[in-house]
Amino acid sequence: MPMLPTFRHIQNRLKDLLLLFTTLLIFYLIFLLHHLQNPQSSFNPNPNFSKTPSIPTNLTLSHLFFSIAASSSSFSNRLRYINLWYNPNSTNAVVFLDNPISNSTLSVPAVVSSDTSKFPYSFPSGRRSAIRIARIVKDTFDLVKNVNFSNTRWFIFGDDDTVFLMDNLVRVLSKYDSEKWYYVGYNSESYEQNEKYSFDMAFGGAGFALSAPLAKGLARVLDSCLMRYPHLYGSDSRVFACVAELGVRLTREPGFHQVDVRGDLFGILSAHPLSPLLSLHHLDAVEPLFPGMTRIQAVDHLFKAVHADPARILEQTVCYDKSNLLTVSVAWGYAVQVFERNELLPDLLSLQPTFRPWKRGKNVAAKYMFNTRAFSSDPCKRPVVFFLQNVLSSSDGIWTEYVRNDTANCIRSSPTKKLVKIRVFSQKLAFDAEQLKVPRRPCCDISSPISETMIIGIRQCGYDELISMKT
Repeated sequence: MPMLPTFRHIQNRLKDLLLLFTTLLIFYLIFLLHHLQNPQSSFNPNPNFSKTPSIPTNLTLSHLFFSIAASSSSFSNRLRYINLWYNPNSTNAVVFLDNPISNSTLSVPAVVSSDTSKFPYSFPSGRRSAIRIARIVKDTFDLVKNVNFSNTRWFIFGDDDTVFLMDNLVRVLSKYDSEKWYYVGYNSESYEQNEKYSFDMAFGGAGFALSAPLAKGLARVLDSCLMRYPHLYGSDSRVFACVAELGVRLTREPGFHQVDVRGDLFGILSAHPLSPLLSLHHLDAVEPLFPGMTRIQAVDHLFKAVHADPARILEQTVCYDKSNLLTVSVAWGYAVQVFERNELLPDLLSLQPTFRPWKRGKNVAAKYMFNTRAFSSDPCKRPVVFFLQNVLSSSDGIWTEYVRNDTANCIRSSPTKKLVKIRVFSQKLAFDAEQLKVPRRPCCDISSPISETMIIGIRQCGYDELISMKT
């Protein structure tokens, strides 16, 4: 009997311990469950997958930095193309040369590229300069002692004969979050060039853009990456290979133009895709953009319209005159075509092959990355063409005037027989990044009657308006 109280005391102690253990176990399981659902890790993911991305403020030209590849032997002739888009008061740019030249001729800052002799190059009959040009990505960041990149969101790379459209670059790049990893550019027009090098590569002559985080990351690893690609031909192939090793794909913007064609660019410029024009390249390898001018005069003439309304330049607008059975295709700021028949809009979106393949030779196939349509060898069976003559801007809008360009003594039907000039009225095109993501072609109206001058007004299409010959 005396032992009973002691037993009961031990029994109560065991119950207390069991209750305490059960409580601790429950708390531990709750803690474990929480951490299984929210794992902690020191792994730093790709910034493209950040949980709470920060949205940069509005993009401006001051956020862009241009690195331009040039050769001392040809730079004096190419500088005139740079001067079309470079403004020392608003453009951040540096030219990278292979050898020093006289600073007295320079309107843009220039430096000599770093030595690349340690890098192997084995492409047969290729040029070692491809390594130097590819390495400009790294050389750009070596300028940090003299250049402040804290405000730079995009790095643009191109050649000294690449003509950029600054306002349009700002507009297009504003679609993308510059704090993520972007490689923005476009392919060649030539199917053969893409097949030979890559369909997934931004061609360097057209220019390409790297967002600041990607450019910095690429610069850090570029030297080690270049060692693996001595067998590649060009600089853009090397940049593409190293960007691919970083796990980044090409974001395509069709406004970049490599211009891997020869001859007359009329077919390309008169049916530009529904996207802002961003660049033109190889202008010394094609005919002048306008008849009766030198190459540089012609590009300068085009830039009169670019300065008036950069967003609308080359925008293709099609309107119809049912009473005279006319179809009119306007490539704003460049040319107007008048067809003496009803042409369906989808047919006019295909390009007329006024140009030749980039590769020379008798048996070279004309294979391109776009649709083409029939182009008569008889100029009298082609549309009547009017080229830009003048640009008049006011607070009310913009008038562009186009004058007739007859290349043959053709017998035309009325009313095109007497038509001498076409005047086009439009409002300055202004749109934001969201509108660029879902562009829509505008409509236009032809004022009647038509005599020596045709008046066209460009406007926004109605909600369900069709661009077609009204029946």
